[in-house]
Amino acid sequence: MTITDLPTTAFWRPGDPIGDREFADVGAVILERGGSLPAVTVAYETWGSLNAARDNAVLVEHALTGDSHVEGPAGPGRPTAGWWDGLIGPGRPLDTDRFFVVASNVLGGCQGTTGPSSEAPDGQPWGGRFPSITIRDQVEVEARLADHLGIDQWAGVLGGSMGGMRAIEWATTHPERVASCIVLASTAYATADQIAWCQPQLLAIRSDPQFHDGNYYGRGVSPSDGLGIARRIAHVTYRHEGELAERFGREAQPGEDPLGPDGRTGRFAVESYLDHHAGKLGARFDANSYLVLSEAMNSHDVGRGRGGVAAALASFAGHLVVAGVDTDRLYPARLSEEVAALRPATTLRHIPSRFGHDGFLIEIDRVGHIIREALARH
Repeated sequence: MTITDLPTTAFWRPGDPIGDREFADVGAVILERGGSLPAVTVAYETWGSLNAARDNAVLVEHALTGDSHVEGPAGPGRPTAGWWDGLIGPGRPLDTDRFFVVASNVLGGCQGTTGPSSEAPDGQPWGGRFPSITIRDQVEVEARLADHLGIDQWAGVLGGSMGGMRAIEWATTHPERVASCIVLASTAYATADQIAWCQPQLLAIRSDPQFHDGNYYGRGVSPSDGLGIARRIAHVTYRHEGELAERFGREAQPGEDPLGPDGRTGRFAVESYLDHHAGKLGARFDANSYLVLSEAMNSHDVGRGRGGVAAALASFAGHLVVAGVDTDRLYPARLSEEVAALRPATTLRHIPSRFGHDGFLIEIDRVGHIIREALARH
């Protein structure tokens, strides 16, 4: 059975509509933890035009379940609208009259870039055989994409959450290739708390009877229950307690009675909300990619092998901007403040929001202001 025969819509497959994707083959990649990928393809999208000097390119990094479709409507090959709609375009913070904006699907993802659902050399999906990767491996692949596009230095690299991890890794792995780095709702290293929240999510997927050690492609099943539980856990960490209290309180889901004689069949409104987000993710994301990318996030530490975080940050001579969301309980603002304290030349900004970690996606006006300010010198 070939990949194009697989009965799933949770990942992009050769033969599916490509939407606005472009593809680059970047060759074999030796991985940080050992092993290699013999051939890597990167799916990416662009907006605007690269200028003659090739110095106006900006790289936008997506978070865990994002992809290259930052801006634009849903359509063939694109099950959802852009995840950061409103930031890219003429006159917008990422002004396409000035900048050539690039966004790629990350290594290990499921929307066109090589990942667990991709075809291995034997013609079968990688599945559970896909090797362990790190944030540094992902940045290496992005650097190959920059080479493919003829970009020696990015005017800016920016992202939030997992995207912020890659942005700050760019600044410390390739400091000479980044003029400005914008890190939103993220960190210089994965904390114990973040790793702890991740563990039950990984266990939920791997404990699903349909997981089959990651080799569920072609079986007509997927570990959707486990992925749904993982998403429910994660989504609680993405929002703020006060927002959930204000939106849902102790209200029952309309037409259901969680406190009735058969309360097991009734849900509170907040439970229905989590069920909704679990179902949405299951329809558009691959469980294996969720595992691979989550474990890559756990690996994140720009100071690893570099004498610590401060020493790693000292190698970057460009403009570093870090911004935390004041209600973020997963990537608390103190982590942005820590980066600023370790590197005095850093610009520290705050994003006020009632939404918690997801504020970096929702507070478009505030995020847009930070981006405009950071890129004003270019």
